[in-house]
Amino acid sequence: MSPFHLTRTLAEDATDAALRADVLHGLTRMPKELPPKWFYDARGSELFEEITRLPEYYPTRAEREVLIARAPEIAAATGARTLVELGSGSSEKTRHLLDALLPGLESYVPVDVSESALKGAGEALLAERPALRVHALVADFTQGIVLPPTTGPRLVAFLGGTIGNLLPEERREFLRAVRAALVPGDALLLGTDLVKDEATLVAAYDDAAGVTAAFNKNVLAVVNRELGADADPADFDHVALWDPEHEWIEMRLRARHALAVKIRELDLVVPFEAGEELRTEVSAKFRQDGVRAELTAAGFTPSRWWTDEQGRFALSLATVV
Repeated sequence: MSPFHLTRTLAEDATDAALRADVLHGLTRMPKELPPKWFYDARGSELFEEITRLPEYYPTRAEREVLIARAPEIAAATGARTLVELGSGSSEKTRHLLDALLPGLESYVPVDVSESALKGAGEALLAERPALRVHALVADFTQGIVLPPTTGPRLVAFLGGTIGNLLPEERREFLRAVRAALVPGDALLLGTDLVKDEATLVAAYDDAAGVTAAFNKNVLAVVNRELGADADPADFDHVALWDPEHEWIEMRLRARHALAVKIRELDLVVPFEAGEELRTEVSAKFRQDGVRAELTAAGFTPSRWWTDEQGRFALSLATVV
């Protein structure tokens, strides 16, 4: 078997169909909203990588600190022969886990909607670790999880605090789906950003350099390019707000004046009143008791909880028994 194998479970036209459905549903409802996955075309991915290096954006640094410090413990606790990473992207942070799990690790299964990202990351990893087998999976894990046959025990990693982009019911369904794909002896490693002071949270999503604002507005560029829309990013302001009731950050685009966006491919005209907002992201923040409760409700047994020294970000290890 080749050290790199790629399987596509996502239909070639699935992304276009999903975008059409999300735009039609999200821009004709009140209040308007779009899922954050549409930030991430090539330009959006570049902007997000830039965001992770900003002084205000602590989550990436905090999670990396925990991974570097705890990867040997994670490896010892799981004995994983297969590492599955959901939403793997560039697989940058995963290298710390891979190094700790080798030489017992037999295969790495990165799962992402981007075939180009998977190929790029896979080639880089194999150049560094030629003994590794990479079985990349082009799939949308929010639409169900079907893993390729691999040697157990398996460790599924869902890092970056990405679970915070799911609403509570979506999180419940997602965690249940992950649990259903696993067997006794397998484990889940979950990254969660933690509740902290409002100023720190808002600054992480509204940086002084305006990179997050450009990232937020990139969703308009995606809709313009893919669906023939005529949205002008200059007509919208970037907004980041802390919702203390739900304990999440919301990113929004606020219309600077009354306007209408024409979307040719959907034969749709979307009116905005002055000051009207389009929600583009929810990023929930967590507390230890809440994370444990959600994992337990999904059928996992929480076993370890690690944070960075400042208590900003947590990694939870939960097992299947």
